[in-house]
Amino acid sequence: MPEAFVLVKTEPSYERNVYLALTSHDSVKEVHALYGEFDLLAHVSSDSAKNLTSLLMEEFRIIEGIRDTQTLIAVEY
Repeated sequence: MPEAFVLVKTEPSYERNVYLALTSHDSVKEVHALYGEFDLLAHVSSDSAKNLTSLLMEEFRIIEGIRDTQTLIAVEY
């Protein structure tokens, strides 16, 4: 099962709105608010790499208030 961790920078005062939008997705397992360079951390899981890519490239990009993301794809040893 493909998984990723997405670090999110939001526009000022959009942290809560983005948090709520992320938590509404079935593929998002956890969302945490952060202090520092990034505002949020989302743990994302999907049934296929293709669906994970679609979620990251299409659905997350249209969430109002997201300024920048950094996606870390998890791999298994």
